[in-house]
Amino acid sequence: MNSPDGPNDSTDDIPNGDPGIGANDSTSGGPSGGAGSGANDGTGDGRSGGASGGLEAELLALGEALDIPAPPPADVARSVRTRLEGLTTEEPAAPPGRSPETRRPARRPRWRWVAAGVAVVVAALLGLTPQGQAAVAHVLRLAGVEIHVGEPGPLPSGVPSPLPGERRVTLDRARELVAFPVRVPAELGEPDDVRVSDEGRVLSLFWPGTRLDAYDGTLEVVWRKDLPGPFPEQVTVDASPGWWVSGPHGLTYMPRTGADSEPVQRRAASTLIWQQGQTGYRLEGPATSAQALRIATSLH
Repeated sequence: MNSPDGPNDSTDDIPNGDPGIGANDSTSGGPSGGAGSGANDGTGDGRSGGASGGLEAELLALGEALDIPAPPPADVARSVRTRLEGLTTEEPAAPPGRSPETRRPARRPRWRWVAAGVAVVVAALLGLTPQGQAAVAHVLRLAGVEIHVGEPGPLPSGVPSPLPGERRVTLDRARELVAFPVRVPAELGEPDDVRVSDEGRVLSLFWPGTRLDAYDGTLEVVWRKDLPGPFPEQVTVDASPGWWVSGPHGLTYMPRTGADSEPVQRRAASTLIWQQGQTGYRLEGPATSAQALRIATSLH
């Protein structure tokens, strides 16, 4: 068996008994055996073959030279048990004849298991709070909008660039150009301005301080929002899940895959995001989530 600190060079495979196994040499003429080989002289095996006896004596001498006494069995058992459990807290005693300075330091892997357990607990606790969700789930997607939480703050203010192919139209004309239902919130009345963009992909309705975008393509990313914080608030719009993004943030329109147009970036105000059927909506401008929900639920 190996000692706790390294290989044990004990000669367990080499017999330690007396090599002379013959009580009386066969060549002796009597009990005294004066002229014959000695019965227990260490060079014979009770037979006349002296060569084999000499080899055995040399092997035994080599075994004695290599033998290192093993540590007490109690120390070996304790060391093996603690290593198997991964909870070594003390160094095993040095074998007799070996200096303490030559011992290898005992391993203490317990801190790894403790650190792993703490990490699991922290991750679970983070997932229970909006702040924790922002740290764990960095990117969110809903209704064709991809939200990056903790990204750089809002873009500089200025005149926003139009969307690709953006043009003013009437509501009746908009219904002919888009592939989804055109709905107007009764809470706001008829829009002051109507625009269709990106070959009918997006319909934008405008009122003073408020903008409603309806768009096709909820299976792909249409808009990207970069939020410095806080985490979006989960809401419900007519039984459909939604998010309320409070405060100014960066907004990027993502053209269709393969389109020649470049992404359009601007600074956006607080926005409500939700989806009804295959149509995605983003209502930008209301000061509170309650006000935004009243407008959203009045679509007809």
